[in-house]
Amino acid sequence: MAEQAQFEELARQLSAVGAVKRDMGRILPPDCPAGSAAVLTLLGRHGDMRMSKLAELLAVDMSVTSRHVAHVAARGWIERSPDPADKRSRILRLTPEGLEQLDELSRRTTRLLAERLADWTDDEVGQLIRLMTRLRASFGDCRSAPRLPAPVIEETTRTPAST
Repeated sequence: MAEQAQFEELARQLSAVGAVKRDMGRILPPDCPAGSAAVLTLLGRHGDMRMSKLAELLAVDMSVTSRHVAHVAARGWIERSPDPADKRSRILRLTPEGLEQLDELSRRTTRLLAERLADWTDDEVGQLIRLMTRLRASFGDCRSAPRLPAPVIEETTRTPAST
């Protein structure tokens, strides 16, 4: 089991991952903000889906999801079709233009990672992937209700002189 100081350092390092995410956000095309990129990525990874499923995967409110979907639909990157099982719902599907945009996002991300990690060995990159995959698995599905650990209560011994 890791020691308290290691967990504290891990928490600091995980907080710093925000800088990596911001740097990755800077490479997005001007007409494809992060929310739109997330919509395209999830549709590319999971295939056609309802808006409610997309909102769940994005872990955001349905109104936020609707804005992201409207943005990508206006650019012709997705189409919204009636759901045969429920005519009130829509099925979201990547268009050929959406697939092209997704490919461009992938190229940009891959190029940035290759540049930033140029001094890393293949083994180090593989180790990072394995450890990050394991970290995500340890936290389970981050979109579901959080599993909060029991609070750590440190017992202290008080003597009459120290109170």
